[in-house]
Formats: sequence, C-alpha cells, structure tokens
Amino acid sequence: MRKQKLYIERDVNCKSENIIWRIISTDGGLQKWLADNVQERNGQFTFTWGEEWGNHEQRTATVVSMKKNKYIRMRWDDETDPEAYLELAMSKNDITGDCVLHITDFAVEDDMDSLMSIWDQNFDELHRNSGL
Repeated sequence: MRKQKLYIERDVNCKSENIIWRIISTDGGLQKWLADNVQERNGQFTFTWGEEWGNHEQRTATVVSMKKNKYIRMRWDDETDPEAYLELAMSKNDITGDCVLHITDFAVEDDMDSLMSIWDQNFDELHRNSGL
C-alpha cells in the first residue's frame, strides 16, 4: 500500500549545529526523544519502546544516506512501501540563528493524524529531556 508523506518543521532553541546533529544522528541522541532505547551498529539502528523484559515493540532501521550536519535518512527494515523513509534533517533559521528540525515520515492516509500526534509527543520529549 502506498503511503503519504508527512513533513514537519520545528524551530529549536539551539544555535549549535553539533548538538542538533548528535540528537538526530546518534543512538544516544535519538534515545532522548524517539524511543526508550536506541542502539546503533554498522549503520543499523534498533529502536525499542517499552521495557525490554515486558511489553515492548522493537524495530530496526538502516541508514540509506547521510550528510553530516545536514540530514540522516533511514528506511525501516520491515517497510513494504519502496518510497517510504524516515528523514531527520537540520538547517539554520536565517533570522534567529537557531536550528530548525525537519522531519519527513510516511504513513497510510488513515494513520496520518496518529503519526502527527506521535511526532508531537516526540518533540515534547525532546524539550523535556534537553530543553530544546
């Protein structure tokens, strides 16, 4: 089934590209806001939500392209839509100098509201855990 693209752009209260890059491209950074546990090995990220010894969900994603301090694009290993991916990108706001996060994700039409809600929660988690 073909999925629809969801694009989100959020200003973050940070002027350091290095800090934002670590948050979107390392297992430790991603663990602060996307999952309860994130492990990276050889370009493959394992995301775990919930307690590993109890009820949990685990998914893996492989990095398909990356440009340092610009973006990281991953594809979920269980993805069936050949056009779908997850991209976390960053840029600078020309006026404020703050960094901007750009998220590109995909979902079937019926799940778009749910996916947007998940991203809102992720951004809340990022703010709680890092102040950004």
